[in-house]
Amino acid sequence: MGMIRDGSYIFPVVVTFKTSNRSNAKIKQKVIRNKNVDQVLDIKTKIPGIPENAVILSVGLGEGFIEKFGL
Repeated sequence: MGMIRDGSYIFPVVVTFKTSNRSNAKIKQKVIRNKNVDQVLDIKTKIPGIPENAVILSVGLGEGFIEKFGL
């Protein structure tokens, strides 16, 4: 029987993005808690709340990235 994990090793993935490539586009942040960073970075994965034409500014792991942009 394998070792059962409690899920404490899963870190939230924070994605900061612009809604379009225009200079006045609003910058938004999305915290994804149910996917790992590889799934978020995979181009085939659809993430609810992030439009297909969004411009990804940064992707980070952990709660520290939530305060980084101050959104």
